Amino acid sequence: MNVASAATGHALPVAGGRATAGEVWRLSRGHRLRLAAVGLAGILSTAVDLIPPVAIGYLVDRVQTGTGDLGTVLTVTGVMALSALLGAAGTAVTIAHATRVYHTVLAALRERLVSRAMLLPRHLVERAGTGDLISRSSDDVTAVADAAPAVIPTLTVTACTIVVSLAGLAALEWPYAAAFAVVLPVYALAMRWYLRIGPRVYRAERAAMSARAQQILESQRGYATVLGFGLAEHRHRAVLTDSWGVAVQSIRARTVQSMLNARLNLGECLSLAAVLVVGFVLVDHGLSTVGGATTAMLLVLRLLGPVNQLLFVVDTLQSALASLSRMIGVVTIPTAEEADASMTQAGRADSADQAGAPGPAGAAETATAVRLRGVAFHYADGPSVLDGIDLDIPAGRHIAIVGPSGAGKTTLASVIAGVHRPDGGTVTRPRRTAVISQEVHVFAGTLRENLTLAAPDATDGDIRAALETTGAADLLELSADALDTVVGTRGHPLTEAEAQQLALARLLLADPELAILDEATAEAGSAHAERLDRASEAVLAGRSGIVIAHRLSQAATCDRIVVMDAGRVIETGTHDELLTADGTYARLWAVWQAGQQISASR
Repeated sequence: MNVASAATGHALPVAGGRATAGEVWRLSRGHRLRLAAVGLAGILSTAVDLIPPVAIGYLVDRVQTGTGDLGTVLTVTGVMALSALLGAAGTAVTIAHATRVYHTVLAALRERLVSRAMLLPRHLVERAGTGDLISRSSDDVTAVADAAPAVIPTLTVTACTIVVSLAGLAALEWPYAAAFAVVLPVYALAMRWYLRIGPRVYRAERAAMSARAQQILESQRGYATVLGFGLAEHRHRAVLTDSWGVAVQSIRARTVQSMLNARLNLGECLSLAAVLVVGFVLVDHGLSTVGGATTAMLLVLRLLGPVNQLLFVVDTLQSALASLSRMIGVVTIPTAEEADASMTQAGRADSADQAGAPGPAGAAETATAVRLRGVAFHYADGPSVLDGIDLDIPAGRHIAIVGPSGAGKTTLASVIAGVHRPDGGTVTRPRRTAVISQEVHVFAGTLRENLTLAAPDATDGDIRAALETTGAADLLELSADALDTVVGTRGHPLTEAEAQQLALARLLLADPELAILDEATAEAGSAHAERLDRASEAVLAGRSGIVIAHRLSQAATCDRIVVMDAGRVIETGTHDELLTADGTYARLWAVWQAGQQISASR
């Protein structure tokens, strides 16, 4: 995969030129005959457009020699009008078909971008920031969508015009073509300068937009915290700083455009002067007629517009390509499932064994659902969070992971789930693994839509059964619409406990081999704790489970308990075994019991 790293921070990768071209070529499959027809139509329409300059030159010669009359003028005028109509028709066909291909390819790319974004490994998105992903899905898509309708047809028409006009100049008198060719290095140097400066400036502009989007998104997500702690001024300064960064990069981009325009104006002036001088010399020595010189000047004037337009289109194209390479950078990132294919041979073999084994309900007690060997992990630019973790979780068993805050419990769960890739060691887990954290999300939509996200083929009977199993059948009584009740931001708001029950029902429908509950009931409050604990037990029944326990009452019901501290496993055993050992878990349990007694006495 030809993907270059982003220039700033841990942003998502940016595809290189070869990867971008390859992906666009792949997406254009099925449209290549139409593209060939577009090129042919462009050549024919521009060839027809050569007729007016030649006709005017012919008319000038006839007038100069006194052999022209009204009939000649009318004939030439009619030919020019007909050629204009044919040229306009050919250009219209070229633009229409080129635009149709563009819209189809862009729609396919947009679909791939959104689909891939939903499957990206979570650690990549977290390190880059969701603002980067949102910017690529919005700002960059808009930049490509705005540029392509102008760029693609213009590139086709102007390229054909330049080729055909140069051929016409050479056919008229080769010195005219040579005079124009002498000035081409000016355009070439201008383009070389621009291609060296422009892409870097546009990439910086897009990166600045991503940073601004991240700041705005964080301010919106943390709105309550911003208000509660009086952080409005701090967030305002952060957004202002990144917005100024966007303004600075945009000014640099516009400056590059102005400097390119100055170079193009120089090339235009030199081109006209060169052809005019050559025309004067040829006419003065009887090697060309005044009409021939007129035709040459008209052809050059006809060339200058497309040449300048082409270079300006290249400017727009560079901006669009900067966005396109960022979009394709996302499309070409391996998904979590694809990344698993790059595990060590032993890990792949173990994963294959797990994938081919029967479901958790029928798994042998001796089978291993999860195996960790020497697992280490640290966050970017941070200290080690996990160090040398060795752990086996038998299939069908429920393991609780407990420990003080900062012990590495959630990070370990994320590594087991495949959210984070370990820095060292190997992780073997079932392919069908699902995670519920304490930050569950209710999507804007119906109850049915929220639940069938995990199981698109689930029937209404399956959904109702899942809600009843998790104690969430009351959700069906929110309105007379039952499963069609709209919840979330545009419907019935759910309490934290109801949202967690909905997430548990969603996991039950997904029917994973391994379920990881990362403090999934921690935010429900004591009034709903017992009810959610029962729902969690029902979800874990018949499958392998890992519980990051917020309440030690949850840990006590699990088959085995793993105690962590400072990124290491320091104790393992059953609840009774660990109490007898009188170690860290026993002390945590004593503190927990004391807290429960104090709460009960209030």
